[in-house]
Amino acid sequence: MSDEYQAMIEGLAEEYNRQAVRLRETYGRLSELSATCRSEDGMVTVTIGSRGEVRGIEFDPRVYRKLSPSELSRSIMELIAKGSAEIAEGTRELMAPLVPEGLPYEELFGEGVDLSSFLPQPVDLPRKEDG
Repeated sequence: MSDEYQAMIEGLAEEYNRQAVRLRETYGRLSELSATCRSEDGMVTVTIGSRGEVRGIEFDPRVYRKLSPSELSRSIMELIAKGSAEIAEGTRELMAPLVPEGLPYEELFGEGVDLSSFLPQPVDLPRKEDG
């Protein structure tokens, strides 16, 4: 293999590895996303995790005297929706630099997609033998 061709292959492998590291770092930041939302009256607080899971619901002790069951339910559902929207927006912001221009985010990362399946593995090139 010529030195020029070897240098080109090594350059491509280095760029691939840089992009793989960037993607893995972004994936790590995605797993750290969370959103905590509080109702306007301060009676209910909901925390949503990076995958949209409800991690916690907290109530002010006065909530049962101030809100009816249907009002409490509505407040919880609104906060879950708000937190989920914040997580979705945070995910889009983190992924935007990695999505090719003009390609809709939702086309690549629709509902239920596990991003870990897209993570590339580093390339190990055989070393040029001395001699």
